[in-house]
Amino acid sequence: MKEFIIDKTTSGTRLDRFLSMVMPNIGQGGIYKALRKKKVRINGKHEDGAFRLSAGDTVCIYMNDEFFAPADSDYSWKSASSVISVVYEDENILIADKPSGMPSQDGDGGCDSLESRIRSYLYIKGEINLNAVPLFIPSLCHRLDRNTSGLVIAAKNTVALRIMNQKIKNREIKKLYICTTERTPVPKSGKVSGWLVRDGKARKMLFYDTKPNGDAMRCETLYRTLRPGSPCVVEAELLTGRTHQIRAAMSHLNCPLVGDVKYGAVPNGKKTYQSLIAYKIIFNFKAPSGELDYLNHKEFKLNPKSKDCVHL
Repeated sequence: MKEFIIDKTTSGTRLDRFLSMVMPNIGQGGIYKALRKKKVRINGKHEDGAFRLSAGDTVCIYMNDEFFAPADSDYSWKSASSVISVVYEDENILIADKPSGMPSQDGDGGCDSLESRIRSYLYIKGEINLNAVPLFIPSLCHRLDRNTSGLVIAAKNTVALRIMNQKIKNREIKKLYICTTERTPVPKSGKVSGWLVRDGKARKMLFYDTKPNGDAMRCETLYRTLRPGSPCVVEAELLTGRTHQIRAAMSHLNCPLVGDVKYGAVPNGKKTYQSLIAYKIIFNFKAPSGELDYLNHKEFKLNPKSKDCVHL
């Protein structure tokens, strides 16, 4: 028998998900068999897999020890730099300003990423206990392209990750960007709607006004001109979250982002990247979020004047 006391990092987790975390070798079938056979008790009572755990709950699991063998884990982020620009932080979330050129997450073989730096930063602060069972490692709730800079939300516990993911999916978190385009769009403000298809060979997204045959993703982007001219400063808001969405949408308007040669910008003989900053996040919850209700209506914003690529 194994006994676990639920803490805040796993509070709010479904029981079946918790069991898969502490018994990585049993499989989904084994988990539901254990529940049916009443080999799991929460505070002395039997519950189904959809039951959500709360801090302080005692979970007793009457299973053989081999099911609790630890899964292989990679903690290479412990050696990552802990230097990050924290815009906001509390016990549930952290909002960081990702620099251009840094990937959001590690790729194959590992690299210096924002997520690894956030984990290293929190580990040094003592907010990650690698001996905790089950172990929750802080994770990003969304990502930015490597060469896009700006605000990214990370969750410090299971509840925060679940709520943030749901709010982003339901479009209850507004994400606004500042970009510099080669010319002023026509009209100066509006919505760009269409379909994106991945071009794997060119490593870019192709924009279509009508849905093409094959795999295509619907995309919608609001935009408004802040400072017309050549170059032009534009604010864009994502209504959907697709890869390269703003870059492809502005290129479709014949207004590619300055430096974004991949999407039609004029080459200048130098290696340049898109002028794009995720500069504002607004929490606009339409439904109660429980533990994160205190974030509703809060706004977090970068000063675009501090960024080299935008001069308002």
